[in-house]
Amino acid sequence: MAYNSIMAKLVFDIETIGEDFDKMDEVTQESLTWWIKKESQTEDEYRVSLGEIKDGLGFSALTGEIVALGVLDCDQNKGAVYFQSPKKEIKEWTEGNFKFEPMTEKKILDKFWQIAEKYDEFISFNGRQFDVPFIMIRSAVQEIKVRKNLMDGRYLYQQKSGSRHIDLLDQLTFYGATKRRGGLHLWSRLFGIKSPKTNGISGDDVGRLFKEKKYEDIARYNVSDLVATKELYERWSNFIKI
Repeated sequence: MAYNSIMAKLVFDIETIGEDFDKMDEVTQESLTWWIKKESQTEDEYRVSLGEIKDGLGFSALTGEIVALGVLDCDQNKGAVYFQSPKKEIKEWTEGNFKFEPMTEKKILDKFWQIAEKYDEFISFNGRQFDVPFIMIRSAVQEIKVRKNLMDGRYLYQQKSGSRHIDLLDQLTFYGATKRRGGLHLWSRLFGIKSPKTNGISGDDVGRLFKEKKYEDIARYNVSDLVATKELYERWSNFIKI
């Protein structure tokens, strides 16, 4: 990727998977499930709650990892997706405006911070609650230095570090003032933007796809998230931003 040096804007997004619950040690399993044992009234309720815990392990950096991280330069409309492919040999390739490159999680994170150093403005959808904390914690786990403060003040006027992070979910819900927050699909639908779910894949499918070694499908799904987020940002910037 080439980079724009004047107020360069970068859209970013991650895809994650959870650990295998059944391979965790007993203490960890107990830490994750003690509360459902107390609250479940029947064995069926317990099984349902346990299934939800297992399915949700990829939504926390405590029990998950990053399998794909995509970036998209807003001004140049060029991007890249860096993704894991541990059990399949895949050569990097280019498709449209995107480069696809397989690598380990550690290299993915190092690559992200190398790119981030060249940008001033970062754009995400729900990035403050999910993507950024996940990226920062997994960076520390992989002993990769965080090089930009993307969690500086939640409100835009509070952000003084030189790394402006625009979380579109915050902006479109006016920092939670609206009753319904909605996901990227609903916001895309509202503005006539092609939803990432149009191709039949959602974030809930990433774990299954990873087990099936469909790493390229995960990477392409990440692109659809990036493109939708960029188009949503343009709508917000052109018509709502003051």
